[in-house]
Amino acid sequence: MRTSFVMIFFIILIASCDRKKDVGDIYVEEVYTPVYANGFSISGADGHSSTMLTVTDPWQGADSVTLRLFIARDGEQVPDGFNGQVIDGDASRIIAMSSTQIAMLDAIGETRRVVGVSGLGFISSSGIIARRDSIGDVGYDSNFNYELIMSLDPDLVLLYGVNGASPVESKLRELEIPFIYIGDYLELSPLGKAEWMVALAEIVGRREAGEKRFSEITGNYLALKDSVSRFIDNRPLVMINAPYGDSWFMPAYDNYSVQLIRDAGGEYIYGKNKSGSSVPIDMEEAYLLCSAADIWLNPGTAGSLDELATACPKFVDTACFRSGHVFNNTLRSTRGGGNDYYESGVVNPDVVLRDLVKIFHPELVREEFVYHKHLD
Repeated sequence: MRTSFVMIFFIILIASCDRKKDVGDIYVEEVYTPVYANGFSISGADGHSSTMLTVTDPWQGADSVTLRLFIARDGEQVPDGFNGQVIDGDASRIIAMSSTQIAMLDAIGETRRVVGVSGLGFISSSGIIARRDSIGDVGYDSNFNYELIMSLDPDLVLLYGVNGASPVESKLRELEIPFIYIGDYLELSPLGKAEWMVALAEIVGRREAGEKRFSEITGNYLALKDSVSRFIDNRPLVMINAPYGDSWFMPAYDNYSVQLIRDAGGEYIYGKNKSGSSVPIDMEEAYLLCSAADIWLNPGTAGSLDELATACPKFVDTACFRSGHVFNNTLRSTRGGGNDYYESGVVNPDVVLRDLVKIFHPELVREEFVYHKHLD
């Protein structure tokens, strides 16, 4: 009896160990660990073709939020105990709630998988525009069309959160429609934002294509950054943005836009903001900064100096306005009010950097502007 009891104990122990191996954390082998991005990773398991996309803290203020998407391939089963989102195979029908998500798919030639979007008129992608009659516009904010979302039969909905979870999430759970958050906008590094294309490439089964495209972008970006640092003798002072209501918001020194300015050979004029977030300044301080700046960059929606003078009449006698050194990122705007700078520009930081180098050090760049325009 004693021997039988011991044998039974060991059988139970072994079975228990086997069950532990079946839980979701067997997918811990590194498949792709980002170099620049902080918000995602891709893992797998030895001998398995399925993978797991892990997304962390995908909205502002998130603290230790971890979301997982299991991509089940080749008939492999979802691990016991896994309580994240699951898709069966590579996603072929996608609803994208952000235009940057579309740009990431566009970068690897996969916009054909997009069956629904949020705000069709704001999108610049030629692949989406060419199919606009067959793509559903599911709405935005508090006006989502859930009947349309269901009728589109998506394999996956790509979400984003601002100050919390998307308002769509709870309804998608109720409808049992898989989703995952894409947190590119929280990345501070220009290359970190673009690296999220690898996450989307994994979702559609094209990770190698995503890695290759991102490697090309990284190489272009770093080569131009290095060239600028070696050949420039001066860094122009750069003022950024325009008033919003009664305040003028100035980004932090580690902000995405500021890093681009710095890498392009400019000097952000409000470098004292080390807070980690944008801060409002009053019009008097903004005027003084604009008066001291050599270049005024991205002044709201102004398409000309006349429009800027109407929006900011007190600033027409600042040095950068009088010299005409004012540039905006609105060259590729849509009729519906979209701006491709915030769409494909996020995925192509090397091209954005080249635009800025042309503004700050025109002798180093021969190519025409892609996203920026000189206001006249």
